[in-house]
Amino acid sequence: MKNIPSPPTRHWFTGNTSSYLIRTPFEEMIEWARTVPNTGLIRYYIVGNKERILLTSPKALGELLVQKVYDFPKPEMVRLSLSRVTGKHGVLLVEGEKHKKQRKNLMPAFSYRHIKDLYPVFWSKSIEMVKLIESDLRRRADTEDNVIRVSEWASRATLDIIGVAGMDHDFGSLRNSQNELTKHYERLLSEPSVGMRIIFVVGILLANLQVIQSLPLKRNREFRESSQFIRDVARQVIREKESKMKDGQSAPGSGIDIVSVALESGAFTEEELVDQMMTFLAAGHETTSTALQWSIYALCKHRDVQTRLREEVRSNLPAISAENPEPLSAATLDSLPYLNAFCNEVFRFHPSVPGTMRETARDTSLVGYPIPQGTRILISPEVVNHSKELWGPDADQFNVERWLGPGRANTGGASSNYSFLTFLHGSRSCIGQGFAKAELACLVAATVGRFEMELKDPEAKLEVRLSATVAPKDGVVAKFTPLEGW
Repeated sequence: MKNIPSPPTRHWFTGNTSSYLIRTPFEEMIEWARTVPNTGLIRYYIVGNKERILLTSPKALGELLVQKVYDFPKPEMVRLSLSRVTGKHGVLLVEGEKHKKQRKNLMPAFSYRHIKDLYPVFWSKSIEMVKLIESDLRRRADTEDNVIRVSEWASRATLDIIGVAGMDHDFGSLRNSQNELTKHYERLLSEPSVGMRIIFVVGILLANLQVIQSLPLKRNREFRESSQFIRDVARQVIREKESKMKDGQSAPGSGIDIVSVALESGAFTEEELVDQMMTFLAAGHETTSTALQWSIYALCKHRDVQTRLREEVRSNLPAISAENPEPLSAATLDSLPYLNAFCNEVFRFHPSVPGTMRETARDTSLVGYPIPQGTRILISPEVVNHSKELWGPDADQFNVERWLGPGRANTGGASSNYSFLTFLHGSRSCIGQGFAKAELACLVAATVGRFEMELKDPEAKLEVRLSATVAPKDGVVAKFTPLEGW
């Protein structure tokens, strides 16, 4: 591994990074990928001078994600950390044969045949969100006050969507901002304090995160309470669904939600089903909520894009101002080139999960370099999605046009399938990417069609929140002006 190129400067404690906390230096990594001569791998060091490998080339990514995918499981530390939010036995965290079996049994719920039947759910919840925002604005004493914190609405809308589409259960989070489930997710997914991050660093250096998680700290207690609350909700919904199926209240094969498909497969125990629901509730609502925040931020920053997108939406989609708006078909939404190009550029430019870690299960190799067992390897959508080598000189610019034109709708004009890494690739790629893309398109279309949007403080420096996902720290505080005629 000593032959793998490395950045030139290295501190005795913080390694190649400039932070004393566990903070993945994505901006620095983008620069390393461009300036450190490499053939797909860069060796770098984090706090405590812990050695890591960063993948930079399509060849290296293809080798790890497709050809040798089960040689590179998630590290135990990552599984421990995520399991408090997703459960231990869901499709996100299991490995090897277990993962193959689970994915095979869950795939029918995420096939396009199933997803297209969920578009009306995505659309009706998007309309509900828009109308409730309008109602909120109308009720305000100050008629000039039209400021919205997007994150609050985005989180509630996406939680309701994954509830209905994933579990055939409406949590009612949009209509009730004090919803218990919403509060518990806010607690679980909040940004850790500096103190907690220092404690986390100690856990990394001691190589024992379990000790840190068992300490009698307020955050640990809150994590346990919230995790248990969500598990109980998931278990209750699963039992209700199972009872309806046994009583013949729902015909076999009629359920299009994830729970129905999983139950009908007969492949999961109740605890495994609970963990699947924990996985989809957390991953399915937080990542798309973050993507919607970035979408509104991008529309506010690029007013010309906002205008053009609104024109396309209003010209092609049924008006939502009616008492009972027309349902939306998958074919109609999928036929809007600018909307889909915009959503793809949001996913490229602002990946909700900027990096994911793997660890070699045995001695192996990548692009000709021997990699010993136990080596930690970072796969970074943030780095790859901004590669000028793969995306061209404007990789650092938000450019919807890259997805328009012959042969560009699915590639963005990039030189490799592995250039777009937001949902990863291969058998460990995001099982819900079709779900997420359709959901975001509906939420964006309904919002931009109904509101003109601008940032409350356009000159403010963008700060990001580092938690389970990377989102704007203020949740995108923007002025929403309702527009009539649609």
